[in-house]
Amino acid sequence: MARQRRNDDWGFPRWRDYGSDRAAANVRLCDRDGCSNVGDRPAPKAPNSPERWWFCLDHAAQYNAEWDYFRNLTPEEAAARAKAEEGQRRYTRANHWEWGVEGDGSRSRAELDALKLLGLGSDADMPAIKSAWRAAAKASHPDVAGPGAEAAEQFRAVQAAWAVLEAADAVRTAAKQA
Repeated sequence: MARQRRNDDWGFPRWRDYGSDRAAANVRLCDRDGCSNVGDRPAPKAPNSPERWWFCLDHAAQYNAEWDYFRNLTPEEAAARAKAEEGQRRYTRANHWEWGVEGDGSRSRAELDALKLLGLGSDADMPAIKSAWRAAAKASHPDVAGPGAEAAEQFRAVQAAWAVLEAADAVRTAAKQA
């Protein structure tokens, strides 16, 4: 059996010097001429090239602001390259982002759907909403439209739209008063 040797790395206090076994760390400097900051942000030297520049934060931001993928290409060549690379993508734009073109961002998706059901635009104010709701409720009420399931479903949808819009208006009014 081998004899156990004494180890200085156990417990506290530490018996050897701190950092005695550590080598100097290699630090890459920024590739911008005259800069002595750490270059830890890679940037491509050319389109589709594995070679990289290594910049500090400030010079990486400057390089990215001036970067043009289609530099030195004619408009026809740029369009041809863009079309060729479009087929290489393995992803598509998410469908749920398409709704973002409506409105000015002040209304939720539920509010926009409710306004669409009432036949109003995204900028409708509360008096116009109330008027459109009353007209839609009267037209789809089972006493007027008949006892069909379709009319009842339309009436419930109109009432749900009104509830969503009324609640949103109450929240906005409370926020303005606070």
